[in-house]
Amino acid sequence: MSTYTPGESFAHRLDPRSKLAVQAGFAVAALAHTTVPGLAVLTGVCAAILLAARTHPARALADLRLLLPFLVLLPVVEGATLGPPWFSVADARAPALASYRTLLVVLVSVAYVRTTPVRESRAAVQRLVPGKPGRVLGTGVALVFRNLAVFRGDLRRAREASAARLGDERPLVDRMRLVATAGLARALGRTETLSLAMRARCLSWNPTLPPLALARVDVPVLALACTLFTWGLL
Repeated sequence: MSTYTPGESFAHRLDPRSKLAVQAGFAVAALAHTTVPGLAVLTGVCAAILLAARTHPARALADLRLLLPFLVLLPVVEGATLGPPWFSVADARAPALASYRTLLVVLVSVAYVRTTPVRESRAAVQRLVPGKPGRVLGTGVALVFRNLAVFRGDLRRAREASAARLGDERPLVDRMRLVATAGLARALGRTETLSLAMRARCLSWNPTLPPLALARVDVPVLALACTLFTWGLL
């Protein structure tokens, strides 16, 4: 799973609100244009976004390796038939386009996560959503971004510990049960520790957040977001 990576790319210099606007516009356009020509245009936009974030497509796909099997499996299942010809391309076409559309949207999200610090994401959310709802949503976004990679690391260590004890020789169902149980136990333990730490530090609903300011570099990005919104809505 992607995490923030410090850098000097064009995307790193952007205001997080303009990047969120591009994400939203891209998602709207992707939902509206599911044809091959539309997805071809969105592919070019996605490639430009990854280039601006200095994120190699192979690295981004590696971050999504847990999602890719599901995206590939959907058109395969839809196209499979119980008799000759055993696979229908016509039935698999729409799910394949939907899976590819989902992949493009997630790749754009990877570029955002890799170029935006958690504190800036929280600040952007709280400025876009005023009042207590924005503070609650911003806190939730910060906690998810900070702890998702930690929980994934716990699962990886549980799997490695099971393999060190010859757990890889057990049936698949037993391996899944052992890793899931260990991962859930660690997640619950970390949740209790996090709750205690938040109370000990007197968690503030209105912390001092980093200042955000739109600059000249955000102008073409906001123009791109408006173009994507307009294209999607029309």
